[in-house]
Amino acid sequence: MKDGQWIKINDAVTNRDGRISGKQLIADDAFVPGQYRITFDTKSYFERHNIEYFYPYAQIVFIVRDASQHYHVPLLLSPFGYSTYRGS
Repeated sequence: MKDGQWIKINDAVTNRDGRISGKQLIADDAFVPGQYRITFDTKSYFERHNIEYFYPYAQIVFIVRDASQHYHVPLLLSPFGYSTYRGS
C-alpha cells in the first residue's frame, strides 16, 4: 500500500505443492517495510476440481516492519473456511 492506495506488484500461480516462492512475487530490492495484501483466487481452484465452495477468494493483509526478515504467509484452505499465520 502506498499513500492509502493498493499497488499491484505481481501475479503468480502456485506450484503442485500449493506454494509460490517469494522471489516470484516481489524482487528483494522492491520488498520494503509497509502494508501488503495477497489475494488468493480460490474460486478457480475449486471450480477446476469441481468442488463446492463458499469463499471465491481469500485476502491476507499484513505488515512488514523489517524487510530483511523472512516472511512465510501460508493459507490453509478448505471449501468452507481458511486460516493463515506468519510462518517461519
